[in-house]
This record gives sequence, structure tokens and C-alpha cells, in this order.
Amino acid sequence: MKKTLMFAACVAIVSLAAQAKTIFIEAESFDDWGGWVNDTQFMDQMGSPYLLAHGMGKPVSDAKTTFIGNGWKYGVWVRTRNWTAYWNPCWRLCPGAGTFSIIVNGEKLPNVIGGQGNGEWEWVKVGEVTLKVGENTVALHDLAGFDGRVDAIAFSTATPGTWESPRRDSLLRDGDVKTMPAYDVVVVGGGIAGICAAISSARLGLKTALVHDRPVLGGNNSSEVRVHLGAYANLPPYPRLGDVVAEIGPKSGGNAREASVYEDERKMKVVKETNGLDLYLNQHVNGVLTNGEGRITCVFAQDTRKGGRYVFNGSWFVDCTGDGNLGYLAGADFRMGREAKGETNEPDAPATADMVTLGASVQWYAGKAEGDAAFPVRPWMLKTINEANCSPHLRGDWWWEAGLGRDQIAEAEHIRDYGLLVAYSNWAFVKNCYSKKADFADKELKWVAYNAGRRESRRLMGDFILDQNHLRNRDFQPDGTCATTWTIDLHLPKTAEESKFDGEPYQSNSFNERIWPYPIPYRCLYSRNVPNLFMAGRDISVTHIALGTTRLMRTHGMMGEVVGMAASICKKHKCDPRDVYKSHLDELKSLMEKGVGDGKEHPRQNYNCQSSLDPDIKKKYSPCTGGLGTDPR
Repeated sequence: MKKTLMFAACVAIVSLAAQAKTIFIEAESFDDWGGWVNDTQFMDQMGSPYLLAHGMGKPVSDAKTTFIGNGWKYGVWVRTRNWTAYWNPCWRLCPGAGTFSIIVNGEKLPNVIGGQGNGEWEWVKVGEVTLKVGENTVALHDLAGFDGRVDAIAFSTATPGTWESPRRDSLLRDGDVKTMPAYDVVVVGGGIAGICAAISSARLGLKTALVHDRPVLGGNNSSEVRVHLGAYANLPPYPRLGDVVAEIGPKSGGNAREASVYEDERKMKVVKETNGLDLYLNQHVNGVLTNGEGRITCVFAQDTRKGGRYVFNGSWFVDCTGDGNLGYLAGADFRMGREAKGETNEPDAPATADMVTLGASVQWYAGKAEGDAAFPVRPWMLKTINEANCSPHLRGDWWWEAGLGRDQIAEAEHIRDYGLLVAYSNWAFVKNCYSKKADFADKELKWVAYNAGRRESRRLMGDFILDQNHLRNRDFQPDGTCATTWTIDLHLPKTAEESKFDGEPYQSNSFNERIWPYPIPYRCLYSRNVPNLFMAGRDISVTHIALGTTRLMRTHGMMGEVVGMAASICKKHKCDPRDVYKSHLDELKSLMEKGVGDGKEHPRQNYNCQSSLDPDIKKKYSPCTGGLGTDPR
């Protein structure tokens, strides 16, 4: 059997490496996080969840925990990262952004850390301490509020070079693995696509698991990222597709708004009330087991808070991770970046293939301060933001987009951090140096996303690859499912001339081509080489250009509804996703005609639709969607 495993170092207990006399404490396992948050976005890149002091310029309260000591004297080390070093040429002379101290048994250790180093994750010595026999305390004391980060603390008589192997070995003990009940369908990723896929599957009688790596559902439409739903739903050829989207979708729109706008509880309520659906939050899937036929037999998930591993066995699996993580681990064929015109014959494709992708947004908003409205200027902030190029506004919306042209997976933390850096640097200039700074005197940052809203990375290849020509020529396929209705909306970074900014771009332009509504072929929704893998969301089988229209979240939700229906046919006939197209397509069409909604009316989602080449679409179907009661037939 083929075995593919990627386990990050997330020990949610204190572990002892006997040969080095080292005590490790994973930061995410702290008893009390205080004002720090658990950042799980980059586990596959840097090895672990970590605690982040995301105070938007105001120090956060201490994170604290207890552990058992033995009376020995130890060196105290912290794995951390000077996250602004890449953009701060004087990092050897002036500290970076995220400074903090370590307090052991009430004593603050001498070295301030988090602001030194060249930008890599590294072990930094904080001081020395003699532990008490029995219970000891340790605290993370933030000094800046600017995203200091702690992966783990080590009390050791040795040096860091000997640690990582035993630290990771502690994850692999058999006793740490918990096998969950066997499922018909395992959906990985709890964004809009994953929620709808899981609900659809469960409502059609399949025992379903929804595994998600965050504490809230919704992905980009959650209060963590705050992007509103977009595109039409409940359109021909299957007007009932979109009914589940209407059940979970917030009634209000807008990007970068107050947390309540995104109605996390609405999504959670529907999922928890769905019979046959088990929800697993804070579980990061980073391992896959496949058999000799390339079929996925189980996935391994890592608890991002408590440590340990969970095994989910299933018959069919659905990749709704956005990044195609599950498919990647299973060996699914995938693409990243732009295809060459010679390959696809798309009119707008570049002459040569490249790795250019849509970027990731770190959104923010400001409002009237409740207390002190001061915001500091710090040496690590960008000096290139000035009167001509600053953004003197109270909101950084979708166009605050970083990383276009970078690897959205390998460089994910760098891209997110650049988004934070430009948001802070811009706000510091507007507050302290802008000619009209008086207009902002009583304003403060209310929210800055630390979870980046990513648009594009891996696209998993299916038996059909949707491209620009299919959309332009209305080349409708016999297995069309839900209609994509957004424009072909492609982003490119603003030029230095447009932005008046001489540095790495952080704002984008949107280039749009209107289309007729186009039913997405079912063959885009399953892997061409992993027999029991579906996908729904932005990782489906499309070209970079076609992704410009299929990447909207109402469209994702409808894809999820279709995948759940197809999975029910797979169980009924004991077949694979490809066989649904070959032998049972009429059965899928019948299910799409009926839908899997709850039969109730839901608040109308009257926001974020676009004009179409169809002259009647807004007249017939506007407002965007409302679920039951707005059937356009």
C-alpha cells in the first residue's frame, strides 16, 4: 500500500526528551491563551500551529499555563520568528514588530525576543531558570501588539540542534492515534462548499463527517476572513441548486464588516441539526492513506489545540480545502498558475505558462475609538508609504491583495505577513503623517484579518477542464450542473505608476469579462486519477482563466450540493464518481431537479450579484437568491 503522511509538530502536552533532558511545551496547548490567538494556517510550511499576539498595535493579555518541573536548572528557549525582517534592512540594529517576554514562576526572563533574527523560524534563548519540584507556571507577555508569535517553549540542558527529531517523534506514538467511526463520506474543509457538500450528503442518507481546521465554519465567509457571498444561485437548468446555500448564507453582505454580519452561528446551527452529519472542528488533515489502486482509504487529522491524531475512514472523500490539500496528499493531478495559450487556445492566456495566481487579501476596517486612539510609528514599518500613495480610508477591502506572482502555498505566511505589514504601515502614516490626519484623530483599527482570504492555489484536474472558450462560446456540456454567473474576474497587481508605490504591490486591479450563465460540467467535480475523490470550491478542474468565474462562494455551495448528490448515487450503485457520469447521469439530474433544501423560506440574500450577457437575468432573478420562494420557474 502507498502511504503518504505529513505530520506537523503539534504536541498539546508537555513532552520530555529523555536523552536531552528537555521539556517541550507547545504554545497552542496553553491552559489560557489570554489575548493571543491560535494560528493554524501554516502548519504544513513551518510545522505547527502557533500562538499569535494579534493586538493591532495594542499589547494583548498574557497567555499562561502550568507544567510539572523537577528542580533542575535549564536554559529556556523559544521557537519564534522575526516576521518583519524581510522588509526591514536594519533588523540587526533595530527590533522587528512582534516583541515579547517569557515569565516563569512570576520572574520575567532577561531577553526580549521576537524582534531579532533574519525572518526564519528559529530557537532563541531567553535565559536560564531553576524549576520548582512540582507545578510551575510560564506566561507569554506581549510587548507590542504587532503579531509576535510562539510555536513552542523548551526547557533544556542541551542545544536546539538535537531537539526537532524527538519533538516530532512524540507525535508518532500509537497511543496518540484515535480512529473515528467509519463514514460513507468524509468532507475535508468547512467553507461554504464543504458545508453544503456535507449537508447534501447527509440529507440523502449517507453517514458523513465534516472535518475542518478552524473553530468556526464558513472559510472566507466566516468572521475570521469576512468576505461576503457572491454570484447568483437557484438558476436554470436546476433552480433548486442553491437551496442549501440560502439556509446557511448570511442575510447581509459586505466585505470587512463587523463579525456579526457573517452569521457564523447560522452555519453552525444548520450543520449541527443535520441528521447523519458529524462535525469535527480544529482538525487539520495532513496525512492520507491510499491503496494500490490509488483510492483513498483514510485520512489523518491533527488536533490543532490538544495534539494527537485522528483517523477518518471512508468510502468517498470530498476535497473542499480550497488549496486542494487532500488531493495533493493523495497524489491527485493538479495545476497551479496560468496555462499557456498554446495549451488551451484561450484568447486571454499568456504565451508562456507561469505561476501567476490571484492573490490573498488581508482586509481591515477602522472606526471611532472607544479610548486612546493613538497608533505608533515603528522603525520596521514601510518607509515607502507617503502622501501620494497612502490609502486615507476606513476600510481595506478586497483590492488589498498580496502575493500575486508568489507561490500561494509555499509562501503563504510571507504573503499574509506582507498584508499585515502594509495595513499597519498605511494606518500609521494616515494617523501620524497624512496632511488630513485630523480627520482620523478619533479613529482606531477595529479589525485586521490575520487569516488571509486566498483566491487561488492548486486546481485538481478532473475528466473535464473548463476553460475560457467553453464560457465564451456557450459550449454547454451534457453533464452541466449549477450555473456559474460571475464575470471572468481576473486580478493583476496595480503597477507602480497606477499605485504611485515603488515596492512589492499590495493592491490589485480587477479585469472582468461578462458571460452568459454557464452550467459547470459534473466532470469538473471529481479527480481524474484518484478514483473516489470529489472536489468542490475553488480547487475544481478549471483553467486559471475559468477560475475567474467559478471561484465565487454561492457557486461553491451549489457545487457542494451536487457532489453530495453524486456521492449518494455512488453508494446506491457501489460505484465511483466517474461512473455517475458514465452510467447514472439521469439519476443525478433528477436529484438536481429536486434539490436537498429543508423546504422552508429563508432570508433573501440581496447582495453581490453582477450584470450578465443574459439581458433578462437581473429582471428575472434579482435579488440574487433567496432559496425557497424565489424559484424562477
